[in-house]
Amino acid sequence: MFRDNTKEIKIGNRVIGGGNPILIQSMTNTKTEDVEATVKQIKELTEAGCDIIRCAVPTMEAAEAIKEIKKQISIPLVCDIHFDYKLAIAAIENGADKIRINPGNIGDESKVRAVVEKAKEYNIPIRVGVNSGSLEKHIIEKYGSVTAEGIVESALDKVKMIEDMGYDNLVISIKSSDVLMCVKAHELLAGKTKYPLHVGITESGTLISGNIKSALGLGIILYQGIGDTIRISLTGNPVEEVKSAKILLRNLGLRKGGIEVVSCPTCGRTRINLIELANKVENMVQGIDLDIKVAVMGCVVNGPGEAREADLGIAGGVGEGLLIKKGEIIKKVPEDKLLEALKEEILKIKEDRQ
Repeated sequence: MFRDNTKEIKIGNRVIGGGNPILIQSMTNTKTEDVEATVKQIKELTEAGCDIIRCAVPTMEAAEAIKEIKKQISIPLVCDIHFDYKLAIAAIENGADKIRINPGNIGDESKVRAVVEKAKEYNIPIRVGVNSGSLEKHIIEKYGSVTAEGIVESALDKVKMIEDMGYDNLVISIKSSDVLMCVKAHELLAGKTKYPLHVGITESGTLISGNIKSALGLGIILYQGIGDTIRISLTGNPVEEVKSAKILLRNLGLRKGGIEVVSCPTCGRTRINLIELANKVENMVQGIDLDIKVAVMGCVVNGPGEAREADLGIAGGVGEGLLIKKGEIIKKVPEDKLLEALKEEILKIKEDRQ
C-alpha cells in the first residue's frame, strides 16, 4: 500500500507516514488572535478525537498568539499562512509544530528560502499545499484548464523547489472541490512521491453535501491506500468534521475504538422521537473510548432482530422502550429513561473490560 511506504514525518508529539495510523485534522474557525476562544475550541476538538489542529495566521498578532495557545493545548498545532513569508517565520518562532504554505503565493524564491531555512532551524515540517483554485497561469494554459495532471505538476514543482533548498521534511496536500478530479490527482501523485499526503475535498460544503462529497472522494482515495492524514472540510462547527472523519475511518477499517451508533430509518411504526433519540445517543457516546456497536431502533417489531449484531440496543414503543443486549431483551424502560439506561449499560461494559 502507498501509505505503508511514505516517509515518516514527526509533527509535535505525533508521527505520520510509514504505515502509522491515519490522523484526523481539523481547523479552528475562531480568530487566532483570540487566545481564549481558540484554546477553548481546540480543547473541544481534542475531546471529540482531533489529532492535529490547524489555525489560520493572517496577522502578526495571530502569529504571536501561537506561543500562548501552545502552552494550553495537548495536540500538535499547524499554522496556515498565505502571502506573507514573515508570518510563517514568526509562527515557527512562536512554536508551530508544522506550517502550511503554498510557495506559489508566498513570494519569490528568496522569501520561500527564508521560510525553509527557518523551518530547518527548528526542524519542523512544511506542508506544501496546492488547491485547484490556485494553479499557476502557465500550468492552466499548458493543460487547457484546471486538471488533475496540472494540480500534481504544480505540487511536485513546489516540492522540488524546497528539496533544492536542502529540505525534505515535507507533507503534501492537493485539493479540489471537484470530487473526481481530486481522486484522480491523488492517484497520480501517490505513485510519484515518497512524502506523506494530507487528503481532503476542499470547499466541500455544508453538513449534508460536505459529508457526502467527502465520504465519496476520501472513501475512494483512502481505500486505495492513499493518505496519511485527513480533514473533512465542512461549513459549520469543526467538531462535526472530527465526528465524520472518525466514522469514515472506522467504516473503512482504518481505525478502531470509539462507539459506533447505527439507527433505523423512521417509518409509520415509530412511536418515539427516534431522530432526537438517535442524535442524543450519538452525542452521549462521543469521547467514550470503547469499541462497541450501539443500535437505536424505532419500534419493537423489528428492533430486537435488527439490533442482534450490535453489542447494545434500544427499541422504542408507546411511552416505553426495550433495552437489548446481543439481540436479547434485558428489560423494559420508560421512554424518558431510555437514554440513561443505555448509558449505564455502556459504562458497565467499559468497567468490565478495564
